[in-house]
Amino acid sequence: MFTTINPATGEAAGTYPELSAEEIEAKLARAAATFRAWRVTGLAERTALLERIADRFEADKQRLAEIATREMGKTLKSAVAEVEKCAAAFRHYAEAGPAMLEDRTFAVSTGTATARWLPMGPVLAIMPWNFPYWQVVRFAAPTIMAGNVGLLKHASSVQGVAAALEETMLAAGAPEGLFQNLAIRSDKVDALIADDRIVAVTLTGSEGAGIKVAEAAGRALKKVVLELGGSDPFIVMPSADLDAAVKAAVTARVQNTGQSCICAKRMIVHADVYDAFLEKFSAGMQAVKAGDPMDEGTDMGPLSSEEQRETVLGQLDMIRREGGRLLFGGEALPGAGAFMSAGILVDVPVEHAVAKEELFGPVAMVFRAGDVDEAVRLANDVPFGLGSSVWTNDAAEQERFVRDVEAGMTAVNQMLSSAPEAPFGGVKRSGHGRELGPYGLHEFMNLKTVVREGGTGETQVE
Repeated sequence: MFTTINPATGEAAGTYPELSAEEIEAKLARAAATFRAWRVTGLAERTALLERIADRFEADKQRLAEIATREMGKTLKSAVAEVEKCAAAFRHYAEAGPAMLEDRTFAVSTGTATARWLPMGPVLAIMPWNFPYWQVVRFAAPTIMAGNVGLLKHASSVQGVAAALEETMLAAGAPEGLFQNLAIRSDKVDALIADDRIVAVTLTGSEGAGIKVAEAAGRALKKVVLELGGSDPFIVMPSADLDAAVKAAVTARVQNTGQSCICAKRMIVHADVYDAFLEKFSAGMQAVKAGDPMDEGTDMGPLSSEEQRETVLGQLDMIRREGGRLLFGGEALPGAGAFMSAGILVDVPVEHAVAKEELFGPVAMVFRAGDVDEAVRLANDVPFGLGSSVWTNDAAEQERFVRDVEAGMTAVNQMLSSAPEAPFGGVKRSGHGRELGPYGLHEFMNLKTVVREGGTGETQVE
């Protein structure tokens, strides 16, 4: 039995039964059977279903958002925005998906070769609690469009969200077996990956979880996409609009209570504007209001659990023991719930491992850089490479950062965020593969080449 806990109160939010071995087998069999039918459906049928799912998300956004807020603590207004973003993703693939799946024909010496995208089968998704709807939809929308079927192993702490996702799909008219929630614990994952009916795996989560899943997928010779941790740099240069940069920096650091892989975690600021930035940034972070996530006036809810708060507080203690200085905040707030205050760390020793860890809470590390070269070096001096944000109005500096910052994504003069239209993913120990955009659709498809005699001898798109 799963019991979810409301991190704002410490009280139980709901209980959910864990699947038996027989129930798991039944869901796998249903997925395989549904795939055989869904893989040959026309694109019009797939897009119509995606539109209906989007309608259901929009119609039920308040209820869905409240489930997420109760289970992992994000503010209700941000949870509503997350559900709305999910609807937008389903609509995007309904509208743009067919063009992404068009055949391409090329001239070859024997005639023509046509590249065709074909579905592969049931895909297992292992997803985290921090964006409990959006992380799942990033996989589910392209999976349905591709003609595959999905099986979700969600985080134990958001089982209400997991159940609501499957219910929403079915309410929109999805065939049984097209998208199924697997209420199981992590010790069941290896056996699922090894099962011949599962053709591929996608995981969003920690570096450690990614290693375990990659090992299991490697043993089974199955495709895997990994979106892991990040310690994203937020670089500010003298030519930047400082007020805009500070406003974005505050939002980027405390959104979702700092529990986002692409939250800006390390502020790397040129020495010429360091003091001015730090003064403005400190004022912005001190103004962040933590409180009841259901309250419209709250800026930041609790962390996802007491355990997560203790992890962050432990990291902060370690940083301070190594010489880092906490300017303010970064403390557990009194009373019920896993609340803590937003804070800023300075003088963090870059040579120590603690400076290279992902800090999954609402505390920013601020570093001083003497020039562009040092800013790039500091940005890259971590094992992660997910996202980055650079603030400069110098075109040459912009190109330098885009070229040399080791990350899967770079935002220029704006806060980094994901969008259904654009590929999302990282390099280094932040994982591999891409979600979203056409590349996310193609990750779990068979690009089949069909060679025929004859043809015009000219390259064309069919």
